[in-house]
Amino acid sequence: MTASIRNINASQAVAESLMQEMARDKSVVLLGEDVGRSGGVFGSSRDLLERFGPMRVRDTPISEMSFTGMGVGMAMAGLRPVVEIMFVDFMGVCLEQIYNAMAKIPYMSGGRVKMPMVIKTAGGNIGSAAQHSQCLWGTFAHLPGMHVVAPASVRDHKGLMAAAIRSDNPVVFIEHKSLLLKKAKDFLTGSEVPEDTFVTPIGKAQVVRKGGDITLVTLSAGVEYAMEAAAEVAAEGIAAEVIDLRSIVPLDTETVAASAARTGRLLVVDEDYLSFGLSAEVVVRVLEKLGPTALRQIRRHAVPDVPIPAALSLEKALVPGPASIARVLREMAAAS
Repeated sequence: MTASIRNINASQAVAESLMQEMARDKSVVLLGEDVGRSGGVFGSSRDLLERFGPMRVRDTPISEMSFTGMGVGMAMAGLRPVVEIMFVDFMGVCLEQIYNAMAKIPYMSGGRVKMPMVIKTAGGNIGSAAQHSQCLWGTFAHLPGMHVVAPASVRDHKGLMAAAIRSDNPVVFIEHKSLLLKKAKDFLTGSEVPEDTFVTPIGKAQVVRKGGDITLVTLSAGVEYAMEAAAEVAAEGIAAEVIDLRSIVPLDTETVAASAARTGRLLVVDEDYLSFGLSAEVVVRVLEKLGPTALRQIRRHAVPDVPIPAALSLEKALVPGPASIARVLREMAAAS
């Protein structure tokens, strides 16, 4: 019998994945601020407390260092904790537990100690000023020992969460706040999600729009922006191929390089900071694979190296969006 397919939003997809994985495996537990009675700040843990009780769904104090460390201990003891840090910007107060414990203990134990732990958090820009508007996936990608994923489609919010929970590796799962607030009908990449449980493989990018002129690589909310921009410039005869990375670690260089080899042009759009980040890493890996003369054009479009301003108008001027992505695509096409 064909599984039921529904149009749901991203927060519903995450909540459904958490519920199914907790029902499937009694070792899965959830802890964090407002995950229980409130159902999560974005509703992505709705109904879990009622179904699984306070021993498996734990509301914590505002003490990220302590409950992240609790998650590390739980994982070492054989549980599969999902630890929610409300916003990715707050990672700084518990980075010791993430980088020196979660990421390193499997290596330092010679592989004898597993760390099946998920850090679930939300990043991205929705007009929340400098301390609540970062993505930081480039920061975590730089620190070895963790997988890092950032879903774009509603389907991948469900499938990647299931994959993260089932992984024996520590996974940082970074949602985008704007996608969690978006209605199902407004997703350009589709919101049709099977009711049954399924897994989206970590480390495999997806071509979400075909095109032969420019390879446009992005992730998270950037995929929605890129799809809008690609549709706009298509009317002008510019065919952009849009690739959703889905995963930063592992990074699917093969899919990106294969597309760039065909188009000869590569544009990387990143809502994280420009310097020392994902955009440069993607470009270098493609050039290392294809050779330094393989591409006719390379562009990076990311957030300048400044804190995000509080004014929404200034934020929009800094952060890549549909209009600015379309502008860069036009500049690249005109320069060929």
